[in-house]
Amino acid sequence: MDSPSLAEIKRHAASGDKAAMTALAKRFLLGQGGAPRDAAPLLSSAAAKGSGEAAGIIAVLIAIGARTAPDWTPALKYLQQSAEAEWPEAQSQLRFLAQDRELAAAAERADAPPDIWGRLRRNIEIENWIAPAQNRMHSERPHIRIFERFFSAAECRWMIERARPRIVPARVYDRATARSSLDPARSNSAAAFDIVETDVVLLLLRARIAASVGISPPFLEETNILHYEVGQEFRRHFDFLDPAEGDMPREIAAKGQRISTFLVYLNDEFDGAETEFPAIDWRFKGAQGDALFFRNVDASGAPDRSTLHAGLAPTRGEKWLLSQWIRDRLPQPDR
Repeated sequence: MDSPSLAEIKRHAASGDKAAMTALAKRFLLGQGGAPRDAAPLLSSAAAKGSGEAAGIIAVLIAIGARTAPDWTPALKYLQQSAEAEWPEAQSQLRFLAQDRELAAAAERADAPPDIWGRLRRNIEIENWIAPAQNRMHSERPHIRIFERFFSAAECRWMIERARPRIVPARVYDRATARSSLDPARSNSAAAFDIVETDVVLLLLRARIAASVGISPPFLEETNILHYEVGQEFRRHFDFLDPAEGDMPREIAAKGQRISTFLVYLNDEFDGAETEFPAIDWRFKGAQGDALFFRNVDASGAPDRSTLHAGLAPTRGEKWLLSQWIRDRLPQPDR
């Protein structure tokens, strides 16, 4: 069955259909057919009509700080509202985030008490989720730090399952066209988490990353989950934006330089597939949950070419990796 057109969605939303209002708001958040700022009233109206999905998206927008400073307390209250409206994704998030695992298990039973979602919400210890992690220095140049057990096994599984249905062939920047394109240099797959695909669990994990490297979460780009099957690779490359290439000077001026990279290794049931840094003749294969942080620029902010690295191919099994790029300035607000 064909997806409804934007005109059809707008027509149904104008009539007060909560599903259409939510669908239209999601389009607006992605800049499709309207401005992101126009999504908020639609979501508020849809949530008031009982849309669990709309309440769940509001939770994300509040946690991001889309209009004001991020605030976990009202974000979690909207997540509770979403769960009480029987949106499965919100229910899964509350069960996952709660500290009391017996209480979380009780929420899955058919005879769960009606106040279970509020009890789960109140059982979430935000400070435990976002506390900065310890690390150790591996190399001064390139500047590389290792975080052991940065994610729990459960957090790793959560991110893999969120990404699994949405992975597509990964792309690279094409200097000739100034666009992303498929390239033999990168044969792995990836799933990007835009504002519509993001959930509160991911936002808490991003907040932990930000706290651990000493920056604010808005400096983080969209999170990507990378997937490598046997033989798939990402050949040697840099993560910084090269001011000598294509329209990169304009990109850097508008959105800032990609100053660092944070990688979390989500599984370890594979052989090979190390992250290689040829300048220091070093390969790293993290255990499940381990993380690698490296700076892409030097102390002056200039691209550091000693950061040349590659994602080598697995020889057995499949590799899952969270990739988080970090900029040196906040994105420009929507006009």
